[in-house]
Amino acid sequence: MHLYDLPLLFALIGLVLYVVLAGADFGAGFWQLVAGRGERGRRVREHAHDSMAPVWEANHVWLIFVLVVMWTCYPEAFASIASTLSIPLFVAALGIIFRGAAYALRAGTSQARELRVIDAIFSIASVLTPFALGTVVGGIASGRVPVGNAAGDAWSSWLNPTSVTIGLLAVALSAYLAAVYLAADAVRRGDAEMEQAFRLRALGAGLVAGGMAAGALVVLRDDTRALFDELVSGAGLAAVIVSALAGLGTLLLVRARSYERSRYSAAVAVAAIVAGWAIAQAPALLPGQLTVEQAAAGDDTLIAVVAAVVAGVVVLAPSLGLLFTLTLRGSLGHGGSGEEHGPTAVAPLGGAASAGAGAGGGGAVAAAGVTDEWPTPVHALGAARNGLLARGAIAFAVLGFGFLTVADAGWAHAIGVPCLFAAALLGFRAAVPLD
Repeated sequence: MHLYDLPLLFALIGLVLYVVLAGADFGAGFWQLVAGRGERGRRVREHAHDSMAPVWEANHVWLIFVLVVMWTCYPEAFASIASTLSIPLFVAALGIIFRGAAYALRAGTSQARELRVIDAIFSIASVLTPFALGTVVGGIASGRVPVGNAAGDAWSSWLNPTSVTIGLLAVALSAYLAAVYLAADAVRRGDAEMEQAFRLRALGAGLVAGGMAAGALVVLRDDTRALFDELVSGAGLAAVIVSALAGLGTLLLVRARSYERSRYSAAVAVAAIVAGWAIAQAPALLPGQLTVEQAAAGDDTLIAVVAAVVAGVVVLAPSLGLLFTLTLRGSLGHGGSGEEHGPTAVAPLGGAASAGAGAGGGGAVAAAGVTDEWPTPVHALGAARNGLLARGAIAFAVLGFGFLTVADAGWAHAIGVPCLFAAALLGFRAAVPLD
């Protein structure tokens, strides 16, 4: 292995982690979309929502990691991909943004209609995003991304048999992973109804995903023969066999209700598909256009990135390990059946608030920042102080923007940087409630 291969290896590891972790989050949105109406549908949506809550945002770290490594270490290839495949990448970015916004807004819903609209947006975005990202992979794998700024066709580069097939397969694999993970979470929470519901979904989604993966090979044979030939021979074939065996093993484990082990076998099945693609396409980064060696940046850049990644892993790995350990032990999350979310939150919150007020010493009312007392001069002073801090933050932000972008002199830039720091500090202090 050469130095120019190392960053790509890191990017592929990040891509695998994004697929098996964030992919399951997208799949949870798929199951929310098809959950149906009624009490059972509501419980399916709440279970999926609560299982994602502690980790969904952390899982997107891997996508950012992949993008940063690619544009830093392989700038020519990254520019070609980003410009030719700008439409599906834009759709994927919109989907991620709408998912995050819907997830944040969901906690503030007060009516059933609002909750239905937000859940629908979240679910549709959860299907569109993996499909769009899958078409990007298909465009690259089928050799439809030439070198150059927007050198490829803006539509046929991702609306072609290979891209559409891989996009649909990405949605199916996301649903499959989510069903397996959600069945395991239901057992951990002691929810027999949801365990059975997602057990059946996992079995069905596994069969569908397996069938679609086999069908994808047929499409590749007709549309991207070079990639197909590499997948059915040598190391590429080994990856295909590993994926098939791990997928079959997952179905058997789910059928036997051995869900914790099925988490790992399902992840291996999906990871082997990504590995097979990488092996079949090597050493090309853009098939027929650019090899990894040709696309790589200078040695100084590659060494700096490798060192940064190694140093970052020292910090990131223990943090993510702790996060997932606490999640799988049930120490994080809402810890309930979901009845406290959305429009049903009014009555439980009111009951808890009354109990807290009756017990004295704050209780849930104080925790929520709600009080029956009339505002006092201290409260007024605190509100005025927060308002002053907010206005100061805005003023420093405007000054920083002006000195750093409008002015060209070095002394102006020297003033602009501390202005932005002051804006960040004042803004944070204004956002944090005073004691």
